Amino acid sequence: MFPSKFPIRSVSYRGFVRRQSTIATPSPGRPFLRITGVGVASSVLGWFAYEFSHSQNEAGVAAKHTISTALSGAPNLNPATGYPFTALPPLSPAQVDERLNEDAWSVSVSAVNGLSSYEGSQVASNGPCEDSYIHGKFPSPLQSGRDWMTWGVFDGHLGSQTSQALTQHLLPYVHTFVKNANQPTGFDDVAIHKAIKDAFVALDNAFLSGGDRGTVNSDSLTFAQKVQRLATGSNGSCAILSLYDPASRKLHVACTGDSRAVLGRQTAEGKWEAVPLSIDQSGSNEAEGERVRAEHPGEEGLVKNGRVLGLACARAFGDGHWKWPLELQKYLRSRFVTDTLRAHDPEVYKTPPYITAEPEVTTTVLPAGKRAFMIIASDGLWDAMTSEQAVDMVARWIDWKAKRKPREPQPVKGETPGMFNWERYYSTGYKVDEESIAVQDENAAVHLTRNAIGGANQDLVGALLSFRPPYSRYVRDDITVQVVFFE
Repeated sequence: MFPSKFPIRSVSYRGFVRRQSTIATPSPGRPFLRITGVGVASSVLGWFAYEFSHSQNEAGVAAKHTISTALSGAPNLNPATGYPFTALPPLSPAQVDERLNEDAWSVSVSAVNGLSSYEGSQVASNGPCEDSYIHGKFPSPLQSGRDWMTWGVFDGHLGSQTSQALTQHLLPYVHTFVKNANQPTGFDDVAIHKAIKDAFVALDNAFLSGGDRGTVNSDSLTFAQKVQRLATGSNGSCAILSLYDPASRKLHVACTGDSRAVLGRQTAEGKWEAVPLSIDQSGSNEAEGERVRAEHPGEEGLVKNGRVLGLACARAFGDGHWKWPLELQKYLRSRFVTDTLRAHDPEVYKTPPYITAEPEVTTTVLPAGKRAFMIIASDGLWDAMTSEQAVDMVARWIDWKAKRKPREPQPVKGETPGMFNWERYYSTGYKVDEESIAVQDENAAVHLTRNAIGGANQDLVGALLSFRPPYSRYVRDDITVQVVFFE
């Protein structure tokens, strides 16, 4: 939809076909996250179909995939090595740094009013990573003559198809809707907010249309095509998209789900304060729970234990299991392989949809000459720290960069090598505390990510990074972070 000049970066990842879910499934002991999808076909075949058709390289050109390799002869194997078994050593500090920085980026911006630079990073837990992101510039939808900037984070669940599709289509939808709503007499924030909301909902409807009977019964589509179209509606994804207009210095943030954006703003006294740019739309947000109940009066049991019919987020793209009628879901399961999602109780699931992709949108004016930065990240970061802690850590990082004074990581107080106590974090996951904060990374997003998985406790950081799919999702989530610096 966009011309080739659009330097928007979207990425796809490789790895084991393994999903992280936000579905609550009871089990002995603590609840755990379960892997699901509308069907095995949509979870596996849909991912491969989407990955091979939409993978891009740095320049936005379709990447080539090597299907097989021709060998001139059988490789030589040496049976004299590898016996007896020797366990791999723990990750060294250098290897930890390499892991944290392997999907990191830093961009200096000189031609955009009010913007100096931005940095980002992603550390996957799932294979493939279910988080996706975009960043870059694009033509102003208001036809102001100045390019706008965007940063987006898309936190997928039940698979990576929906979050990957958002990297390709959400910005084009928003751009089109805002551009078409623009009036010669002017365009206020209320109109921009409505256009963004309409764009989100329209794209979600397009995702869900893959489950229409007309699509799944079409004689003109192959089975693989039907699965591919079904995948974006059966999987799900939260989305947070920020748009910066340098002409007005306005920062628009649209949030669907429980990813988050926060502004770090320096006061006249030189202190940094955290200003919310979004509100977490999860089942644990009482306002969201009340909204769901108000939309379905007289229906009991919709929101329990911070979840909407078992789903952690109260708003999301896709997630047809919470939007399609029960009869359609039963029909899709019969046509596209039985899935592991427990069927909803018809006594409870009466008037879908129960979740929506419509975002909440905020607009913030960034005064000229005032230092500020935005942190936009998936919930893998926010599970470990508060907005105030994140802003404080970036403020410390700014001071550290200015002074160039190294800070040596120290073990967390009270714990010694060989005596680490994971039970301390087992029920709630790791939470940042003052004793564990480390400031040592050149990239602000990597700095936040390190502190989200242990910070100065090198033993914990190395251990959590050593967990790989499928087990890593039980100890850490996918973490995607972007930090944008304004001036």
